[in-house]
Amino acid sequence: MALYGGIDLHSNNSLIVLIDQDKNRIFKKRLPNEMNAVKEALSPYKQDIAGLVVESTYNWYWLVDGLMDEGYELHLANPAAMKQYEGIKYTDDVTDVEWLALMLLLDILPTGYIYPKEIRPIRDLLRKRNLMVRQRTAQLLSLQGYLCRTMAMTLSVAQLRKIVENDISLYAQDQYGRASIMAHLSVIECFDLQIHQIETLVKKALKPNHNYYLLKTVDGIGDILSFTIVLETGDISRFAKVGDYASYSRCVGSEKLSNGKKKGKGNTKSGNKHLGWAYVEAANFAIRFQPVINRYYQKKRAKTNHVVAIKTIAHKLARACFHMLRHQEPFDLQRAFGHPAKTK
Repeated sequence: MALYGGIDLHSNNSLIVLIDQDKNRIFKKRLPNEMNAVKEALSPYKQDIAGLVVESTYNWYWLVDGLMDEGYELHLANPAAMKQYEGIKYTDDVTDVEWLALMLLLDILPTGYIYPKEIRPIRDLLRKRNLMVRQRTAQLLSLQGYLCRTMAMTLSVAQLRKIVENDISLYAQDQYGRASIMAHLSVIECFDLQIHQIETLVKKALKPNHNYYLLKTVDGIGDILSFTIVLETGDISRFAKVGDYASYSRCVGSEKLSNGKKKGKGNTKSGNKHLGWAYVEAANFAIRFQPVINRYYQKKRAKTNHVVAIKTIAHKLARACFHMLRHQEPFDLQRAFGHPAKTK
């Protein structure tokens, strides 16, 4: 008798339900989030369990990895793609988790990608690096605003980085201002150090393969962006079409149309925000270093705003990278932007 299980994972407990092929509930129990407790509860049914479903919540790593190590077939459900019948009068954790198991039984479960746990820590460390970069930028902008507000100084980021403790009296009127500036500079210096250490560790852990070198043929993609794109993309074969990849990279708008009229928006946050960031960064660098892409940007910019123009380039780069990774070919500027490549 095949059993199908759903697990409703919360911050401190998990509700497990098993159903059989006739949709009868065979097992139901709420357990603390302890791997040994979960394994012990499932062990009497292990030989009959055809699959287990866990929603892709923020804390699924330990549960999915632990159960997969025990030989269970795990499925990571995509919450954004699942929707129960809205006419249901009463729902709770039990009905929700039974719904997961039922979708698995009926083979209609929308699933997410279970990233290989061997390389997942490196991907997450690179995400931490990107978070620190944003926090460092926030500190620089705050310092920039403080000097403009108190001293009428408009300094660039490069100029801010040249401020040293010996000259700090030139930028503040009193000890409190000097303390404020020093606080910013100390935090920025700390971020610089941590970001450098993370980049060194990631580059050492990830020996560049052909995919990294392929991506670096794109003007605007360097070491960090190539690492990010490869790690966040995972196995490119999991995307059936280029449009699926562009959508996952958040490079496709979300609209609902009927009879040519806009009827609303879908989930604009669906997809991988880290890939979305990487392609927007690549687009910003590309317009600086590639004349053909810059001309394309200027043409778009004349008709719309900067954000839309950059997103258009990011979309084209995402599509180009999909084909590059799928067919193992270097970047083709003419194919991506419709212009012959010109010698720099």
